[in-house]
Amino acid sequence: MITTVLAFLLTLGVLIVIHEYGHYRVAVACGVKVLRFSVGFGRVLWRRQSGPEATEFVLCALPLGGYVRMLDEREGPVGPSEIDRSFNRKPLWARAAIVSAGPLANLLLAVLLYASAHWIGITEPKAVLSTPAAGSLVDSAALRSGDWVRSWSRDGNDWQDVRSMTDLRWEVTQAALVGQDLLLMVSDRDGRGPRTVRLELSRITSRDVDAALMKQIGLGQVFGEPLMGDVKAGGPAAAAGLRAGDRVLTVDDAPVPDAQALRDRIRSAPGKAQVWRIERAGSRLTLDVKPRAVDDGGKQVGRVDAFVGGPPQMVLVRHGPIEGLTQGAAKTWEVSILTLRMMGRMLIGEASLKNISGPLTIADYAGQSVNQGLAYYLGFLALVSVSLGVLNLLPLPMLDGGHLMYYLFEGLTGRPVSDLWLARLQRGGIALLLMMMSVALFNDVARLLGLH
Repeated sequence: MITTVLAFLLTLGVLIVIHEYGHYRVAVACGVKVLRFSVGFGRVLWRRQSGPEATEFVLCALPLGGYVRMLDEREGPVGPSEIDRSFNRKPLWARAAIVSAGPLANLLLAVLLYASAHWIGITEPKAVLSTPAAGSLVDSAALRSGDWVRSWSRDGNDWQDVRSMTDLRWEVTQAALVGQDLLLMVSDRDGRGPRTVRLELSRITSRDVDAALMKQIGLGQVFGEPLMGDVKAGGPAAAAGLRAGDRVLTVDDAPVPDAQALRDRIRSAPGKAQVWRIERAGSRLTLDVKPRAVDDGGKQVGRVDAFVGGPPQMVLVRHGPIEGLTQGAAKTWEVSILTLRMMGRMLIGEASLKNISGPLTIADYAGQSVNQGLAYYLGFLALVSVSLGVLNLLPLPMLDGGHLMYYLFEGLTGRPVSDLWLARLQRGGIALLLMMMSVALFNDVARLLGLH
């Protein structure tokens, strides 16, 4: 819990400071006087100011944002000697540069964070498939348990290596969202028998990036050997005589190729006796196993109270200095486009509002990524930084993108937006942001309660 809270605060702190520093640095470069640089809102906890005319740096109690307050005649009287340092007196290009600098700083940070994660290297599961769900696209493409996906292509000419299962899921997700088929070069786990298959993602009906989409595609768990792990005392597995390290060969005479297939067989037999053929220390045994019935979302499924499946084969994904930086830029661009596409689909009703996440989900993911290692946390931080940058560039009042729309209007008409319309748009922007925050918080609570 403490790790999650600290990781969340660190995530917010870094992203807010970088965002506001972008505004601050460009404002100073354009000759605008910055009165205050604040991280957080509410009561001031820490304050530093080198002189009466210098910028005041403050840290406040509510760390859910920040702001840079600049000298502006619209917010108070400005002395004649400082009029030329007022934000509102600067040319249109300078004001636009100052406003856009915050989101752009977040996107630049994401590039560096992704690059750093690539330089450090991330240990990820190898792109070896487990048994696909019957009727899924992976199943229809004749992909089977143990197939190793080596590379992918959209057109059959330009082939890209698949470094890990994470790479594969990312490319499949992007292709699915635009309804484009994907060609895959696969072999067995030892690299023998290469062949090309077509994953017909143009057939899918869902456009939500969620578990339902992955289930429809058929990319479930990564390949794991059908081994028994820790066995809980008093459970069905222990009662049947199963032990950690047992390899399950068949269930009711049906071969068990991997851990996913074994889990599916267990789940499909709540309260029903099964005959398991196992291998233990070179000997083969036959055991009667009866999974107990449990309720899972209103459906009865089987459980044996034991850890099922051996660990997946892992690979270290690492890039060199130049490649890591270019991959970081490419990843930032791809995530930005994916974020915009998802927002567009939610706007027209083609994607669920369940995809909106709030601070509780961010905190949870921050804690998980920290526990996985520095490279994972940097990747998570980059993802949130991209989301923050893209969100702030949306043409909505109260956001940086809204101010850029005002400046676009001013550039096209030669006159600024009237004070009356500014007030109306600001009120509408506040209402829209409150609605989005409410949806995000509702989704967070629903996820914690297992309703999503």
